[in-house]
Amino acid sequence: MSVVNVFFYIFATTLVVSSLLVITSRNPVYSVIFLIMAFFNAAGLFILLHAEFLAMILVIVYVGAVAVLFLFVVMMLDIDFAELRSGYMKYMPLGVLFGIGLFAELGLLFKAWTLPADVAKNIATPVPKDEAITNTEAIGRVLYTDYVLFFQTAGLILLVAMIGAIILTLHHKKGVKRQNIAEQVGRKREDAIEMVKVESGKGL
Repeated sequence: MSVVNVFFYIFATTLVVSSLLVITSRNPVYSVIFLIMAFFNAAGLFILLHAEFLAMILVIVYVGAVAVLFLFVVMMLDIDFAELRSGYMKYMPLGVLFGIGLFAELGLLFKAWTLPADVAKNIATPVPKDEAITNTEAIGRVLYTDYVLFFQTAGLILLVAMIGAIILTLHHKKGVKRQNIAEQVGRKREDAIEMVKVESGKGL
């Protein structure tokens, strides 16, 4: 067994165990920490596949931003864990029902899934040499040509989710002066300037 295979089994096993601990841990802080560990091991697998760009994006974006943000949010919230666990058994039958339905759908999906007819032709297509094209350039070509519509749609969905989160969490306080851009842009000269005729010798 080569060194690459040894590292693959280490990263893969740790990734699977961390993923299971994310959903089974009772403490949300521990779940986020296990999620960060899963991201790091997934990045290790990408490095073994010579996809260094994907590994760095996974570490920088997901670990450095998303997971750390989750960790801060969970730690800052005053969560009553006893209250969260109190309704666990109440919703257990419904959760089991949804789980059975999900596994049934996955079973039907795998049963109906078949390889396309031209898969052998695509596998036989020669792959460009490493020195001919970089990993980042190859991903960019595929992402911004064949999957540009899906890429833009995902960005639009994230934008709508971000706007929705801002609207849901934004609370206006009474008695606070706020800037109204529409009123400022639509303001006329007559609204801002008042011409007053002052007689000679009676001014301030």
